[in-house]
Amino acid sequence: MATAPQERSNLVRTFELLWNLREHSGLGRKAGLTVDQITSAAIEVADAEGLDSFSMRAVADRLGVGAMSLYRHVPGKEELLDIMVDRVCAEVRYDNEGPASPGDWRTRLEHIARSNRAMIERHPWLLRLFPRRPPQGPGVLAKYEAELRAVEGIGLTDVEMDSALALLLGYVRDATAGVLEWKTVSERTGQSDDEWWMTIGPLLDRVLVSERYPLAMRVGTAASEHYKGVHDPEYTYEFGLQRVLDGIEAFVRTGRE
Repeated sequence: MATAPQERSNLVRTFELLWNLREHSGLGRKAGLTVDQITSAAIEVADAEGLDSFSMRAVADRLGVGAMSLYRHVPGKEELLDIMVDRVCAEVRYDNEGPASPGDWRTRLEHIARSNRAMIERHPWLLRLFPRRPPQGPGVLAKYEAELRAVEGIGLTDVEMDSALALLLGYVRDATAGVLEWKTVSERTGQSDDEWWMTIGPLLDRVLVSERYPLAMRVGTAASEHYKGVHDPEYTYEFGLQRVLDGIEAFVRTGRE
């Protein structure tokens, strides 16, 4: 386990790398690699294989160099992960300029939610990195700045602006994780929804009694008919997103009254 001074040293080194304040550590001969190349390769490895197989050696193999070559540029795996997070945050683009007008802030928040979901779907390994202190790099800060502009000037205090974003993005992160998990259920279990229902349906018929489980039978039947199956993760995701936005809108409206 790293000592506190070492952790502080690596934090400083990571910050310098994020802001391009220092490219090489000065250890040994200057290699033909850059932090940008290493980060790109690392993201490719994580996207393809997830974090279970992620390592400095795996990144080095993708670049066709020895693992020790990477350490001339990046202190270690944890620091590289921070740089990767900052890079993928920089991929997110918003078209909002200046403070939100009273009539369009909800649309902007909805756009933020969809953009963050798309980022997670492109890079699902991000879900494994929570909770984690966000790297204070240009990608993370630019994304945060743009997201704050969506709720600037609508009647929230600074702390409420930050909390509204935390609420929205927390929902997006957790709900997207649920959608991605559901999409792999058939693969993980070896059964499609129809196959699962053909097995479990007759068994349920033997034990379900409407007098004992009236709500379960009524609601379960209505839901499965609506979903045309066991579950519809996209419907559930959208339902939850709109309710989160409803809650923020109600809070903003209350503050103005």
